[in-house]
Amino acid sequence: MLTCAVRLLHPATLRLGSTSAAFSPAAQRCVDLEHEYSAHNYHPLPVVLAKAKGIFAWDVDGKRYFDYLSAYSAVNQGHCHPKIIKALKDQADVMTLSSRAFHNDALGEWSEYICNFFGFEMVLPMNTGAEAWETGVKLSRRWTYDVKKVPHDQAVIIVANGNFHGRTLSAVAASDDPSSYGGYGPKISGFVHVEYNNLPMLEKMLSSNPNIASFIVEPIQGEAGVFVPHAGYLSGASALCKKYNVLFVADEVQTGIGRTGKLLAVHHENVQPDMVLLGKALSGGVIPVSCVLASKEIMLTIKPGEHGSTFGGNPLSCRVSIAALKALQEEKMTENAANLGEIFRAELVKMKSKRISVIRGKGLLNAIIVPPFSGKTAWDICIKFMENGLLAKPTHNDIIRLAPPLVINKDQLLESLEIISKSLKSFD
Repeated sequence: MLTCAVRLLHPATLRLGSTSAAFSPAAQRCVDLEHEYSAHNYHPLPVVLAKAKGIFAWDVDGKRYFDYLSAYSAVNQGHCHPKIIKALKDQADVMTLSSRAFHNDALGEWSEYICNFFGFEMVLPMNTGAEAWETGVKLSRRWTYDVKKVPHDQAVIIVANGNFHGRTLSAVAASDDPSSYGGYGPKISGFVHVEYNNLPMLEKMLSSNPNIASFIVEPIQGEAGVFVPHAGYLSGASALCKKYNVLFVADEVQTGIGRTGKLLAVHHENVQPDMVLLGKALSGGVIPVSCVLASKEIMLTIKPGEHGSTFGGNPLSCRVSIAALKALQEEKMTENAANLGEIFRAELVKMKSKRISVIRGKGLLNAIIVPPFSGKTAWDICIKFMENGLLAKPTHNDIIRLAPPLVINKDQLLESLEIISKSLKSFD
């Protein structure tokens, strides 16, 4: 049976440069079925994937591509990592779900492992990154009422301009992007915005309101175009939060698990947040797993029956997540990301391409900004990448994120850079 792994819009909406996308009959069937029966809430590249392994993906016709999106950093360990897949298969034969109505023999082991792995006292398991965000919001508010003693229903959470924390109602309420929150009102209240990468503005806000619960921030803003703050911003923000008795919460769903060349992106500045939100690569892209890590003081403000998830902490997820973190550590993927990230950015600079105005990133989370030219956009460049065997996706029309799995080696990196260079030159 043909497997169709990527959501696509109808071919009438897709274009390869100035010509319409042409699909094989097998690919066309996938596209037609999705257009007819699947909601049109994504705008993917015109490619139909059927298989993936390591840093590569193959379409239904057998063409191979470098994957430079990594499922938005969910497959840091590479597609279908054998140790992770083995853990999945072994546990699937035994028990997949018990619900939290009962104890299971995997949750305690996973909880101890992940707390020790990241250096926290307690963990609350969920499934998706958006659920980790929701849990972080709940814990922020509950801690503020129970520990900080702010009057009930008065808690305020500070978020950064340009943020992306997910697609739930509270996450879009925290967004300043109309395409995220437009048409979903009324907005959930209790969020205020501060300019990202601006410590004086953050302190002014913290000092002016005693009801602030937390500052929730992405250490590097991924969806905003891999916006890296200046050195000292994260450590400064953490210090300010401590000064004003406010929780510093790092949303590391996209930036964590080795992606930036450190286990967590906040580790570049030796910061230990009060809470960390994790997801995506926590399972190596095999099954949805997310969590919040925090102290016992914060975590135990939520009592039994006040928050939960049927699938959160299920045995299958726990075994898979342990295998994913062990693979990351044992194969030194974080160190690989740090080393190859430096090479990658240096090689991009050497290209001296007229199609790149800015290069930014850390580790293997990078982006290029594409200046306007001849009516073309970052989308057109991504189409050319695809034609030449590399998959990447634009964001905000003029930015292309370049983030391969952390298992990529130097030879593969240089080969993919040749594709990038060739594609960019084609627009000269």
